[in-house]
Amino acid sequence: MATDKELSDFLKSVEKRAFKRTVYAVRDEEAALDIVQDTMIRLAEKYADRPAAEWPMLFQRIMTNATMDWFRRQKVRNAVMQNLSDFDGGDDSDDFDLLESLQSVEGALGAESAADSVSREQILLLIEAQIAELPARQREAFLLRYWEEFDVAETAEVMGCSEGSVKTHCSRAVHALAKALRAKGISP
Repeated sequence: MATDKELSDFLKSVEKRAFKRTVYAVRDEEAALDIVQDTMIRLAEKYADRPAAEWPMLFQRIMTNATMDWFRRQKVRNAVMQNLSDFDGGDDSDDFDLLESLQSVEGALGAESAADSVSREQILLLIEAQIAELPARQREAFLLRYWEEFDVAETAEVMGCSEGSVKTHCSRAVHALAKALRAKGISP
């Protein structure tokens, strides 16, 4: 049985990556923060007595389910609001901008020239924008495999699909990203 400190340390270790992954999925910082917080609470309430080795998979599965629940609620809410919007003369502009929500890695490269730093930041923002453009399942598979560093079996379990589907989604994501980045002049 794990201690409260182990649970707290685990949650601290996953919070930033979980938030960024969820922002990619839902494209709304506030909703992403709510989803990650709900996931952490559910893990602490229901699975704190489990061995610490089980927490990463449980956390990812809870977060995936919470994200899907959010999309379901949005679908219903949007259907209701769409019908109500016939009576409203307001604008439908969406103020969320993914590029504004992304933060740079603090002090990761040490002594780097300003030009190199700006160039690197621009490339990273471009890559992150292209990841955000991927279809949802490809983006989820890509982020789990290459961001969270899950193996194929773990990713399949989290996504609720076969290992072959994970490989297909990852392959398509990598090829789409490579093609989009080459078109923008970025090569390995």
